Amino acid sequence: MYTTPWCGYCHRLKSQLDREGIAFDIVDIEQQPEAALIVESANNGNQTVPTLVYTDGSAQTNPSLAQVKAKVASL
Repeated sequence: MYTTPWCGYCHRLKSQLDREGIAFDIVDIEQQPEAALIVESANNGNQTVPTLVYTDGSAQTNPSLAQVKAKVASL
């Protein structure tokens, strides 16, 4: 999950994923400039978080828990 420390949507999604036992890595785009470029490429040049990038290379921006669960199930 690409995120920032101040993102309320990120905090909400993190806690939902934790409750569901869905593993994820956190990447702070403010601390890792190269990560910000990945987020921008997934979001038409915008640094929109949370952005999730999956093992198949696809990405979701600000997804719901249901969208994440469906994606993870399809991998």
